[in-house]
Amino acid sequence: MRFVKCVDWLHNHLHDRNVRVIDCSFSLGDSSAGKAAYLKEHIPGAVYFDLEKDLSGHVKEHGGRHPLPNMKNFLRKIENAGIDNESIIVAYDQGEGAFASRCWWLFQYLGHKEVFVLNGGFKAWKEKGYETQVTIPDYGEKSYTPSFREVMLASLEEVERISEGKSNVVLIDSRSKERYLGLEEPIDRIPGHIPKAVNSPWTEGLDKGFFLDSERQYQRFTSFDKNSPIVVYCGSGVTATPNIIALLEAGFKDVKLYAGSYSDWVSYEHHKVDKK
Repeated sequence: MRFVKCVDWLHNHLHDRNVRVIDCSFSLGDSSAGKAAYLKEHIPGAVYFDLEKDLSGHVKEHGGRHPLPNMKNFLRKIENAGIDNESIIVAYDQGEGAFASRCWWLFQYLGHKEVFVLNGGFKAWKEKGYETQVTIPDYGEKSYTPSFREVMLASLEEVERISEGKSNVVLIDSRSKERYLGLEEPIDRIPGHIPKAVNSPWTEGLDKGFFLDSERQYQRFTSFDKNSPIVVYCGSGVTATPNIIALLEAGFKDVKLYAGSYSDWVSYEHHKVDKK
């Protein structure tokens, strides 16, 4: 697979000079749990990137629950972690896949050449019996020059056109079927989904924390034309990113993220939602 590395690959290349590992462990139910897990043990040499402090910006009236980070702050975090444009980045979480995928997406957005998600995450690493450490690495600061890929982002206006039937772009809701249908909504203001969106839960692209291979990913999306542009969203722009990886692995090329996602959509009083 193009965007996913297995734990054996990382184990064999862990001490390569250009390889940099990022621990993205996080729990949406306990924002301190990810950092605590990292401090307890992590893959040797891994630096820690926090979903809310590093991979997201400050929450405002609009923009969703996990808006994109301030890019100056994010670039400072990258440079302080000893990462430059030539680094081979492998991001992992505890095996959920979503938090590492968010980190992967951000580096893709910066135009980074080689960035991957560790298949199976830290859980798979541990199950292999590979070593861990508690030491926090201290890398010398490096310089990073981004080449922003704005084509990876879908604007609110673009999503509005899709919802109004004024665009042929496919809009994918990555949340669970229950949330898509409005049968349950534990977080956001209004249950339901953006009009015209189709449901493809991100969890269906993984099996016990491992990404399905390219062929099986393609089978999930056979109703879509590979040449069609696609916009993906979830609740806050995090769990949409594993679906973006799945679509790209399946051979789709024009895939964008609606970063604010459903939590941004319902922050506007005039936006309609569907429940069917």
